[in-house]
Amino acid sequence: MHALQAQGMTMGRHQVSSLMREANIRPVWKPKFVATTDSKHDMPVAGNGLNRQFEVAAPNQAWVSDMTYIRTRSGWLYLAVVLDLYARKVVGWATAPTMPTALVVAALTMALQQRRPDAGLLLHSDRGSQYASREYQTLLAQNGIRCSMSRKGNCWDTQSMIVKNACQI
Repeated sequence: MHALQAQGMTMGRHQVSSLMREANIRPVWKPKFVATTDSKHDMPVAGNGLNRQFEVAAPNQAWVSDMTYIRTRSGWLYLAVVLDLYARKVVGWATAPTMPTALVVAALTMALQQRRPDAGLLLHSDRGSQYASREYQTLLAQNGIRCSMSRKGNCWDTQSMIVKNACQI
C-alpha cells in the first residue's frame, strides 16, 4: 500500500487486500512471538537445585538468569539478564540482535566482574541450549558456580523473578 501511495495512487487496505487475493499474492507477516528457549537438544542439563526457593539470606548465594526479546524499529533485540535473588538486583546483562551462547556468557561475565562471588554460588536458568552449552558450562565450572535448571516446560522459576525486576536495568 505504501508503494502505491509513493506512486501517487490512493487505495484503502481492503481494496489492496482484494486485489492481492485476485492475483493470488499472499502477504508476509513478521512473527509477533519469538521463542528464546530451545530445550530440544542433546546437551546435558542440570537438576533443579533452586527448587523455587526465591528467598536467600545473603548476596551472591543464588542468582537466576533468563533471556527475553524486545521489538525495536530495526527488528528484535535480545536481552539476557542475571539477577541476584537476595536484593532482586540485576547484576549482569547483555543485548544482541541474535541470541547465541555469547549473549548469556556476556551477561554472566558482567555479573562475575561486578560481584566476584565465592565458589558455591547457585545459578538457575532454563534448559535452553545457550545455558546448556559447553562454553557457558565451562564458565560456571571455572568460577565454582553450581548450575541449576528448571524442569522441562517450567519457565516460571526464572521468568517471574526477571520480569518483576527488569525495570532495574
